[in-house]
Amino acid sequence: MVRIKKEIRILGIDDGYFEKFKAKKCLVIGVVYRGAEFLDGLISFKVKVDGDDATEKIIESINKSKHLKQLSLIMVNGISLAGFNVIDIEKISKETGLPIIIVSRKNPRIELIKKVLKKIGKEDKIKLIEKARKPREFKINKTKIYFQFYGMEEEKAREILKLTIKHGNMPEPLRIAHIIASGVTLGENRGRV
Repeated sequence: MVRIKKEIRILGIDDGYFEKFKAKKCLVIGVVYRGAEFLDGLISFKVKVDGDDATEKIIESINKSKHLKQLSLIMVNGISLAGFNVIDIEKISKETGLPIIIVSRKNPRIELIKKVLKKIGKEDKIKLIEKARKPREFKINKTKIYFQFYGMEEEKAREILKLTIKHGNMPEPLRIAHIIASGVTLGENRGRV
């Protein structure tokens, strides 16, 4: 098994609440987390709801961050932010020099998502979803989560998931990013990651 430092610095990214069909932008929070132990920093930015700017905003925010040199990995809650603002995980990894793991609580219904994207005239986003490859299953605490990855071996991605899941079944960087993002946008955190 691959050995990962217990305090690996991870940027966990999640979007906040937005009102469907009304909001034009959505707040995104990134937390710099040491493994599953400590919050070391925070970044924030906004992306267009159902837009095309999430990939560029993530890259820009990471590359200009004072935390960049400490980071070993990016984690994102889902393949898209702010509705259908689908991210390009290969481009993010290559342009930041960091591997990336996408984590989902439920198995993404890829075919349904593709059907919706075709219906709303966003076929170009289908290529980004396919580029991320089929989600892998990860069993934790008698439940399952799903992940996609780029810039590392699957074994290493699994080891990082195992290391960072402390409370519940989601990695701490994503759990904390979710709490902060929903707390800021709703006045208090709600829902599960």
